[in-house]
Amino acid sequence: MAQAAAVAKPPAPRRRRRASATPRRLPYLLIGPAVLLMLGFIAYPVISVFYYSLQHYNPTKPWRDGFAGLDNFVRIFTEDPVFRDTLVFSAKWVFVEVGLQLLFGLALALIVNQTFVGRGVGRALVFSPWAVSGVLTSAIWVLLYNSQTGITRYLADMGIGSYGTSWLSDTSTVFSAAVVADLWRGVPFFAILILADLQSVSKDLYEAAEVDGASRLKQFWHITLPHLKDAIILSTLLRAVWEFNNVDLLYTLTGGGPAGVTTTLPLYIANTSVDAHDFGYASALTTVAFVILLFCSIVYLRLSKFGGEDK
Repeated sequence: MAQAAAVAKPPAPRRRRRASATPRRLPYLLIGPAVLLMLGFIAYPVISVFYYSLQHYNPTKPWRDGFAGLDNFVRIFTEDPVFRDTLVFSAKWVFVEVGLQLLFGLALALIVNQTFVGRGVGRALVFSPWAVSGVLTSAIWVLLYNSQTGITRYLADMGIGSYGTSWLSDTSTVFSAAVVADLWRGVPFFAILILADLQSVSKDLYEAAEVDGASRLKQFWHITLPHLKDAIILSTLLRAVWEFNNVDLLYTLTGGGPAGVTTTLPLYIANTSVDAHDFGYASALTTVAFVILLFCSIVYLRLSKFGGEDK
């Protein structure tokens, strides 16, 4: 009887092993639908772009459709001066916008991090532009820059400038006008991220620095900035990618004009695909833009030593 009972016991652990295997697989089963959706809505379009970049694909000229090989890429680097101009302007736009947004965002974060009456209301006002959509932001600034009812009209009433002046149609002022409009929405992004990191800095460090006789400037340079390093690196990288891909604001404000001086590479891609219907060439431009962003992001993270400790 004892030997029979000993022989009958082994199946029980097998059932326990089978039962314990289900909880281990449960997380993968739960995230499975989300992964499938991501593959459908992200991976498939990305693969399609790479595929069409090797094709001649224009629905308005179906007789020219077919495999292009590297012809689209050769055309980009050897025959398309607009690509070079838009790439240079995109780099200028990203450098100016991200630099100014970081500067003003850091200043705002330092201000609203102080204790003062009405600080909650002040923070809400500072951060509110970030909640406004890009298209709505563009509409607001189009009205502000309107030559008949906008800022220039009131400046002309005060004797500054002349009536009928349009900053968005003048090649000498359009860039500055677009920069100001995007600053209004982009600065709160930096202010939010930097303020969140500022609040984690121990006050004991500042108290110890004051005891040692360190000035406010030295405290900022040796305590605040090192603590904010990773937040600044991450926020500038994210914002640089977003500004590079910025289409809605410039498209609504200027449409890439006047004379194409405010056309970024993504805006050129949008015009090539939507207006010219040259989806094959637009896909090749998108692939080049993707490679440029990927390369610059990797180099930036390596040079900035994101996540590493300063020696």
